[in-house]
Amino acid sequence: MPGPDPSQRDIYTIGRLNSELRHVLEGSFPLIWVQGEISNLSTPRSGHLYFSLKDGQAQIRCALFRNRRNLLRFVPRDGEQVLARARVTLYEPRGDCQLVIEHMEPAGAGSLRAAFEALKARLQAEGLFDTARKRPLPAWPQRIGVITSPSGAALRDILHVLKRRYPVAEVILYPSAVQGADAVTELRQALAIALARAEVDVLILARGGGAEEDLAAFNDEGLARDIAAAEIPIVSAVGHETDFTIADFVADRRAPTPSAAAELVTPDGQVLRAQCERLAQRLKQAMHRNLRETQKRLRLLEERLSRNHPGTRLQQQQQRLDELQWRLQGAMQRHLQRQHERLQQRAGRLRALNPGRALSRLHEHLASLRRRLHTGLRHHLDARSQRLAALARQLQAVSPLATLERGYSIVLRAADGRLVTDANQVAKGEELEVRLARGRLRARVTERMEGK
Repeated sequence: MPGPDPSQRDIYTIGRLNSELRHVLEGSFPLIWVQGEISNLSTPRSGHLYFSLKDGQAQIRCALFRNRRNLLRFVPRDGEQVLARARVTLYEPRGDCQLVIEHMEPAGAGSLRAAFEALKARLQAEGLFDTARKRPLPAWPQRIGVITSPSGAALRDILHVLKRRYPVAEVILYPSAVQGADAVTELRQALAIALARAEVDVLILARGGGAEEDLAAFNDEGLARDIAAAEIPIVSAVGHETDFTIADFVADRRAPTPSAAAELVTPDGQVLRAQCERLAQRLKQAMHRNLRETQKRLRLLEERLSRNHPGTRLQQQQQRLDELQWRLQGAMQRHLQRQHERLQQRAGRLRALNPGRALSRLHEHLASLRRRLHTGLRHHLDARSQRLAALARQLQAVSPLATLERGYSIVLRAADGRLVTDANQVAKGEELEVRLARGRLRARVTERMEGK
């Protein structure tokens, strides 16, 4: 039995086949979690990572692109066990099934520490730990904000120190959980509320000591970036003196304990009282010194006033006013005299340049030009008239009208008006037109005679 017509076969190209396979794979698998060991790790200059994930039975190729690699909290290495969230797809040019990694973290023990070190290295590389970007603490804070658990020991330690050192400061609590699943969210919300209200001069982010897992909320990248972007100075006081968190590195200052943080943000009350006493003494001495100098200046002014009685000063000013008035009158008279002289000079120049005299000269010149024009025109017309008479005589001499006056005539063919100069130009019986000196005649040829 013959096969189908080749022109009707649906023939796949390899590219089309791989493309449709890729769509089938991507549509059949959602985002999945896989665990395996990294092998054949390749790091090209593009910044992407290419490797295989394997276990005891099989392996699969993987691709981790640069934008996702930058979000990793650890540095992947060959032989490391990892947990990855990935999309199943097909690399069409080779027809290889592969995983495109969206997220990856170390599997097993030590993952928290590895993530901590990776995040610390990345934020440090971005400059979030630089001292140049950190804000100074206010010298005399009026309101101090505290972000911590309202039932924790950290809050009690902070309040005890503030009451002892700086009781004038107002303390505002922004309550938040400091460990557990909701700690990160509550900490970020409390910080956002404090920044939005902008009612405190400095913030203390605090909690007591605990295991590394208990401090995990303070190692969150989102919280670290919120702290770095805050416009209010922040002091981090998390755990014991030997505990370090990402929040400690990003904050403007790090205190080893919550109590130390309270001391860090406030001046010592006793030192402040001593400074106030010294300033009060200096102010009292300055006031006495200023009073003595003012009294001395007042006596000097009284002596100057007695020497310069207002009546005497008034007479001097009156005499000075008279002198200035005389000088003003003299200056005005001299100015008027100069203006009068300049006016006389300009009047003489104006009389010399009287337009009437110039107009009379122009009238005389115009009359002379008219006489010359009349004489020239008459001579020109006479010459033209004589020339015209001569030309008329010459025209009359050669004019056919003059010939007609002498008894001659002009013969024309009546049919077409052509001039007849030869008897052979007309036929017997043809009509002719004869032009005389006065009038015309219509004639018919009765006989044609040739010859001269």
